[in-house]
Parts: sequence; structure tokens; C-alpha cells
Amino acid sequence: MKGVAAAALAIGTAFTGLATAAPASAAGSVHIAEIYYNSPGADNRSNSSLNAEWVRIKNSTSRAVSLKGWTLTDASRHTYKFGTYTLGAGKSVTIHTGKGRDTAAHRYQNRRAYVWNNDRDTATLKKASGARADSCSYNNPRRSSVVC
Repeated sequence: MKGVAAAALAIGTAFTGLATAAPASAAGSVHIAEIYYNSPGADNRSNSSLNAEWVRIKNSTSRAVSLKGWTLTDASRHTYKFGTYTLGAGKSVTIHTGKGRDTAAHRYQNRRAYVWNNDRDTATLKKASGARADSCSYNNPRRSSVVC
């Protein structure tokens, strides 16, 4: 009986340890949520085709985060650098490859060529300090997007 009680106590202690760890992860992060790497239709470099290629960044924290100086880079080192921009708590921003008018929810790289490879690539999000905030890779030419 003592063995059963000790095992129950050990399981309860382990469970309590897991339960207390949850609030730290509940704090959230600014991270790459999705990459749409193969825009629909022919890759004809039209602005609408370029803008159908994008990366969505999500702020899952409970506070607004300044992304000024943060960068989004692919494996070939094509880099988008955020200017003065704040991503609200619980909000997302979509970074399109082509040209457009920046809004709170959509930013544009103003490129005339594709960034994200249709078969495999890695997106890396770095803070202004250069510290890596997140990365997301994909390796599936039969799909058009990946949820990170």
C-alpha cells in the first residue's frame, strides 16, 4: 500500500510541476504563423501573383510589441526589415512579396521577383538585436502553404 501511495504522490507532484509550467508558455510570443509559398496560378511575376506569396506573423502575447528593426529572411537571405511598426496584442500581420500600401494588417516587400521557393525554404524572424525570435521550414512542393 505504501508503494501505491508513493506512486500517487510522485504522479501528483509531477502533475503539479507541469501545471505550474503552463503559465510561462501562456505568456505567448511573436512568431511565424503561416507561409503561403506557392501563389495560385502561373508564376508570371505579376504584382497580384507576387502578393499571393506571403508570411503571416502573429503576436500571441497580451501586449503590443514594437517590430522596428526586426527582420524576416529566407534561406537565400532575401530580407524584409520592419520600419516603425507595432503589432498589437493578439494581432497578426501579413508580409506580402509584391508592392502595395502598408496597413496595420498588411506589409509589402515591394519586390518584383518571388522570395519563397515553391519546394522548400526556411523563414527566419529576428528581433532588432539579431536574436532569433522564430523560424519555420517547409519541404513539400505538392502544397502551397504551411502552418508553422
